[in-house]
Amino acid sequence: MAKQANVSTATVSHVINGTRYVSEETKRKVHEAMEDLNYRINSVARSLRSRKSRVIAFLAPILASETSNYFFMSVAAGIQSVLKQQEYHLMLSDSHEEEEYEADEIRMLGSQMIDGLIMAPAGREPDYERLFGDYPVLYLDRVPHDSGKRDCVVVDNKNVSKEAVSMLIGQGHRRIAYLSGPNMLTTTEERFAGYLEALTEAGLDAEPDLIGMGEVSLGSGYKLTESLMRHRPTAIFVTDNVMAMGVMFYLQEKKIAVPDQIAVVAYDAFQWTRITSPPLTVIEQPAFELGVKAAEVMLERINNAALPRQVHRLTAKLVVRQSS
Repeated sequence: MAKQANVSTATVSHVINGTRYVSEETKRKVHEAMEDLNYRINSVARSLRSRKSRVIAFLAPILASETSNYFFMSVAAGIQSVLKQQEYHLMLSDSHEEEEYEADEIRMLGSQMIDGLIMAPAGREPDYERLFGDYPVLYLDRVPHDSGKRDCVVVDNKNVSKEAVSMLIGQGHRRIAYLSGPNMLTTTEERFAGYLEALTEAGLDAEPDLIGMGEVSLGSGYKLTESLMRHRPTAIFVTDNVMAMGVMFYLQEKKIAVPDQIAVVAYDAFQWTRITSPPLTVIEQPAFELGVKAAEVMLERINNAALPRQVHRLTAKLVVRQSS
């Protein structure tokens, strides 16, 4: 191959392994020679030599019943867009949103010689450090309570939630219901904190009868909305997209006019929220950008383990439509 490209064997090695600067023109010649000769890099052999696999794992909850899996798939696309440019590969793994299953997946990934792990943890309490191997770990979207010195890339959930509830208050709403999944993740904690802070700053009390938390599902969203409506809210702030489907299902079935009889603001800007009647006001999370930033930080960490811990909070966007 060196002869075909008219370069030294050392130069071919540097191009393949990325161990030294090589001009773009020389790289092009080597890659053309590889194509002409149908040469394929033996990634296993290279991993054993370099002790690097050039594989980054992404562990996230992917549930068969969840339409909002689109969020984590968008994150994965962002990660992949960066890794591909740097000739790294993405390995996708599913935690099923269950801590035991997640622990098994972490052990399995550690046996695959991964260079790093990006994960959206299934809980905030597990002792993850006992599971990790000798590779960098980055927490994405959610952070366990004992995040230690690990890098984190998350959304500023508290401030955008506060902005949404403050908007409703500014429109004259005083009885604003809150609907979410169980308060078991830092994302839910922060959204609830934003809701409470907006009420407090407006001199309003958080009424227990207007707070509904339960299983993340369309059916749960429907039943919780039915319960909340008995206490006459004029607006609902729902922090989960699947549960928002349950909210809209209930309101449309009962012919409760939105926003004339009740306003609705929900998390995420998925396509279905545009075609409801009326289109939903939503909080649009920067899913793809989360993935991009996570991959960038991970590669920085791989290249320099001594870097200070990085914590990035990306800004979400309140998209006002006709439901509020």
